[in-house]
Amino acid sequence: MRGGLLAAAAAIALAGGAAHAETLREALVRTYQSNPTITAQRQQLRTLDEGVAIARAGLRPQVSATAGVNQDVVTTGRGSLGRNFNAGVDVSYPLFNSGRVRNLIAAADTRVEAGRATLRATEGDVFTEAVGAYMDVIRDRSIVSLNQNQVRVLETNLQATRDRFEVGDLTRTDVAQSEARLSLSRSNLAIAEGRLTASEENYRRVIGAWPGDLAPPPPLPPLPTTPEQAVDVALANNPDLIAINSQIRAAGLDVDVLRSDRLPTLSSVGSSRYINYLGRADEQAGVPQGTLDNSQTSASVGVQARIPIYQGGLVGARVRQAQALRGQLLEQGIAVERGIISQTRAAFASYQAALEAIRSNEIAVAANELALEGTRAEQTVGTRNVLDVLNAEQELLQSQVQLVTARRDAYVAGFALLNAMGRAEAEDLNLDGGALYDPVANYNRVSRRASDWADDADAAPVATRTYGPTPERQ
Repeated sequence: MRGGLLAAAAAIALAGGAAHAETLREALVRTYQSNPTITAQRQQLRTLDEGVAIARAGLRPQVSATAGVNQDVVTTGRGSLGRNFNAGVDVSYPLFNSGRVRNLIAAADTRVEAGRATLRATEGDVFTEAVGAYMDVIRDRSIVSLNQNQVRVLETNLQATRDRFEVGDLTRTDVAQSEARLSLSRSNLAIAEGRLTASEENYRRVIGAWPGDLAPPPPLPPLPTTPEQAVDVALANNPDLIAINSQIRAAGLDVDVLRSDRLPTLSSVGSSRYINYLGRADEQAGVPQGTLDNSQTSASVGVQARIPIYQGGLVGARVRQAQALRGQLLEQGIAVERGIISQTRAAFASYQAALEAIRSNEIAVAANELALEGTRAEQTVGTRNVLDVLNAEQELLQSQVQLVTARRDAYVAGFALLNAMGRAEAEDLNLDGGALYDPVANYNRVSRRASDWADDADAAPVATRTYGPTPERQ
């Protein structure tokens, strides 16, 4: 199934003779490259990558320096008011931290795993929305075309009815019925055009460009034959479930991090100090000039242990709080699992129902075409009236609209089923739109950085804007 969802389809000439019709693959490539929901989730994952670098900083030495100039303002006893310059360097290196940093790093890495799964889920959700937007435009353009054709047919019927009324073959009632049905058809056309405009605007919102001529979508890959098979695949691959399970593991590590606050820590420390009395050491000490040096230097090294004895119940409260947060995630994990099962079964049922609707509406369209042809023939011999023909035309239109809608519903439901099973992400779709975003590359770039000055360039939007004039509809 992987890589086969949107395999290259043969070019299909559309009505209007467009030289090139945009394919679903091309629409999804544009979505992948420029949809703001996807690009924002990538930035969110980058913040989680930096969390690993932040955690690793706890393993490294800390170095700080101080410098200052002091002026005595009050003195007693011998000596006079004086000033001095002092500078120092302090270094500390963690030797033992009761596993705190190790668990912090593990928790940060686990949250990166959750973030990658969430990015996968976001891709699948946005692609599902993009497929729906693509199919909505195809459906609504077809419905507008059907209604336009219906208006033309009814205009011809009305003219023919008026002509026959003039020669006394039909009554004023027949003309009124034709006029009413034409007005209703024009109203339906206006509604259909409004829905098409909404669908095209939604397409531009999701995919980032105005829809041109759209090619029919390629076939979906083989889907499970039972809902149980679909659920099994979903529970093994759905990225939302992978993400929540990773978050649960990270929350467990958070508990261990906080428990380490009860245990001792050990660090090696070192410091160096330099003091310069600015040529006034003898004067400040009240001794003959030349007796004392004007500067002093000192250095020290040692080991420092911190042994917590009592912290006012703070650690216990934080541990219990973290345990409660983990418990919350455990409950949310069950909710996510329930949602995945429900979503998968619902998508499977919708897909099967839409397939049945397609078969039924294909039969209905064929039957209504035959019925309309027969009704028109019978009208010419006087066994049917104008209203019978109008009703037959309306029934044919309704069955055609229902067939178009069922085809749209089947494709969207099938893709939603793929998404629920974790099979609707960029890697699965084989988009062929350039290199896919690699979340590991940024992780490898930043997770072990040790420089305090290693900034990135200021972020600029990657997603495209859609502000601008709307193309004229052909």
